[in-house]
Amino acid sequence: MVDSAVRPRVLVAEDDASMRRILEFNLVEEGFEVHLVERGDDALALLTAGGDGPPPFDLVLTDVKMPGADGLTVLRAAKGRHPDVQVILITAFGTVDHAIEAMAAGAADYITKPFQRAELKARVRQALERGSLSRENRELRRRAAADVDAPIVSQSARMTEVLRVVDRVAQAGVTVLLTGESGTGKELVARRIHRESGRTGAFVPVNCAALPAALLESELFGHERGAFTGADRSRVGRFEQAQGGTLMLDEVGELPLELQAKILRVLEERVIDRLGGRHRVPIDVGVVAATNRELDAAVRDGTFREDLFHRLSVIPIRLPALRERAEDIPLLVRHFLKTLGAPDVTVAPRLLAELERAPWPGNVRQLKNMISRMLLLRRSDVLDLGDMAPPGAAGEGPATELPHASSPTLAGPLVPGEVVLPEASFSLPELEKELVLKALARFEGNRSAAARYLGVPRHVLLYRLGKYEAGEGGDA
Repeated sequence: MVDSAVRPRVLVAEDDASMRRILEFNLVEEGFEVHLVERGDDALALLTAGGDGPPPFDLVLTDVKMPGADGLTVLRAAKGRHPDVQVILITAFGTVDHAIEAMAAGAADYITKPFQRAELKARVRQALERGSLSRENRELRRRAAADVDAPIVSQSARMTEVLRVVDRVAQAGVTVLLTGESGTGKELVARRIHRESGRTGAFVPVNCAALPAALLESELFGHERGAFTGADRSRVGRFEQAQGGTLMLDEVGELPLELQAKILRVLEERVIDRLGGRHRVPIDVGVVAATNRELDAAVRDGTFREDLFHRLSVIPIRLPALRERAEDIPLLVRHFLKTLGAPDVTVAPRLLAELERAPWPGNVRQLKNMISRMLLLRRSDVLDLGDMAPPGAAGEGPATELPHASSPTLAGPLVPGEVVLPEASFSLPELEKELVLKALARFEGNRSAAARYLGVPRHVLLYRLGKYEAGEGGDA
């Protein structure tokens, strides 16, 4: 079951009234928001009503044969306009060939009538999870394309020495382990290693904390068709995508132990085994690992393999925290003003002094977010102390009041049965949105950790974030 305030949206297109009722009952029982139509052309109208905006549904369940338009037409329209929307075909025994054709056209799955309730719910859950992963991968690719030439802005002696070492080891082709706090720029440094290495293949990052172990193994190594339930086609993994280039294992400290052994074997033998595959695939990939954890401590407590630690840390490079190179803050501020589209905005000296004194637990990422917020809410083209305070705060707070990415500002725990409501009315959707965003900030953008903290499935959290980015607030 899912929280009724964060329900995935499902469109059911089925001309049989009794089957519509069955599908509606089971999907509503799971907590989904369900829309019913009995004609294919009605489904097409709903799928295209939003123009080029965000998809109106997370999942489409459609019968193959319907009046108005058949299921294949609905599938092609849904995938053509919104590639990340998952479509499941419902088919009778006599139309399995149509379902196979639909799978080739991009359907996530097909269900044959009659079906068991548990089977229906499992297939729907799997499709929604794949949709979440698809959206996240698309966003990662978008960010990768935007950041490919992003510069490392620094004039400090500590960072200059780090970059000197980076440029030397990049050409040696050895495995590099980047350590340091969240937000210190580990991916930027990994991209620089790739650029300086001379490798002509792609730079491929993968967040080891963003996926459960079962999906992460397929994400890294790929799989053959039929390797597991739902593997309807072969898939190339991240190692093969990085052939001739560089693979970044971000948050490598979060790798499950069973996957650590497989990663070690790949690094030593330079071959991979696709899930369900019969042949080993040679790879030529540079590897950069990154973590904000103390891996030597993880080795001591048994959560990280010692042999893999030594294999990854052939060249260990620690990135300094922003507070350790505070002299870079004025340079970074000017850089962010330019890249955020405000090159003519200036910063008052007293604000700059406060920024240089702040501890910045979220490091460069937190500084960038702060500058972005101040630009959006600024009172003039000169940023000052008053622009630093969060909306609704009074006065010109000192640097210690800077928002810490690791410390949400909620006052005390939210304990069911002990929550005290304010006298004045408030917006529940906006409160929910604030809680979600603060949970995400608390875990430095780690969506899996934020979802566990909030007690919701990861795909539910991604769904809500998608609505916020689309400007829909917290309404469902």
